[in-house]
Amino acid sequence: MRITWSNNHFFHLDKSLFLALLILAALGLVVLYSAGGENMSIVMKQGIRFAVGFGILIVLAQIRTENLLPWIPWVYLTGLVLLIAVLFVGDTVNGSQRWLNLGLFRFQPSEIMKLAVPLMVAWYVADKRLPPSYSLIGVVLLIIMVPTVLIAKQPDLGTSLLVASSGMFVLFLAGLSWKLILSAIAASPLIGWALWEFFLHSYQKARILTLLNPEGKSLTTGYHIVQSKIAIGSGGLYGKGWLNGTQSHLEFLPERSTDFIFAVYSEEFGLIGVLVLLGLYAFVLTRGMFIAIQAQGTFARLIAGSLSLTFFVYIFVNMGMVSGFLPVVGVPLPLISYGGTSLVTMMASFGLLMGIHTHKRLLSG
Repeated sequence: MRITWSNNHFFHLDKSLFLALLILAALGLVVLYSAGGENMSIVMKQGIRFAVGFGILIVLAQIRTENLLPWIPWVYLTGLVLLIAVLFVGDTVNGSQRWLNLGLFRFQPSEIMKLAVPLMVAWYVADKRLPPSYSLIGVVLLIIMVPTVLIAKQPDLGTSLLVASSGMFVLFLAGLSWKLILSAIAASPLIGWALWEFFLHSYQKARILTLLNPEGKSLTTGYHIVQSKIAIGSGGLYGKGWLNGTQSHLEFLPERSTDFIFAVYSEEFGLIGVLVLLGLYAFVLTRGMFIAIQAQGTFARLIAGSLSLTFFVYIFVNMGMVSGFLPVVGVPLPLISYGGTSLVTMMASFGLLMGIHTHKRLLSG
């Protein structure tokens, strides 16, 4: 039996997945032009970020999965050092200390951990006996919780949620027993109480309480949710048309270019447009899970599955909070919301996915 490498992919790109991402990026720029008040400068900035993101995607797609393994612990440790540096010398914006200023640009080290944590967990468990033992689970939880706590202290509840979930997905896919999963669910009220009493800030508690009755605080903490729900509902079946959204263009809707851009999209394109967007997302998710199922080797399967499921968390949390079903935690809508570091991180994850799929070994006798 001999092993050869598949070379039937142009630039080692998954064509269907790459095309879907291009369509989502183009749609994001169209929506951003309207959400940003027809400001072409932010569209150009986002376009440059997309170009950088797709460039990184293409580069990472050329790398064979096994070539990443020696670097993963160093990337994880570097991310931890940068998170600690943020606590001491990070820039503070709107009460949150999340950024490191490097002079020419500013970035969030927490974004690195969205990739570093699942990679580190997969690196640690891939060559161990699975399903994971209790001692292995303990080490994995430590790998996940250290960066999660550091990010939560910034405070950045949304990113800490994504980082923790990305690591936990790897553990789940490694064969975590349902007995432990059900035990964790049973203990969730106690865990929730501990988080409420000892970890959540007052404004985070206010967001959760507001979720129960946003209309009762429509002029204060519930303003975002109320205006967002009005925008989504007013879109109807076909929407008001591109550039014709009243909630955004009359500036009733806050954060309309970033976290709440889904409300702008829903108002202008209606239920039909939302179904189209969900269809694109569903294709990307399905393709990602197909790559995970087809991946060769435990490490590749765990990473592909975790990155795909984390993409789902982005969509679920953003749409949930904008629709008033989840607390507002500052999670962007993938490839649609205006943003820099998070967009590049997401494109890097798709580059890893494509690299896993297109570098599969072909076994022949």
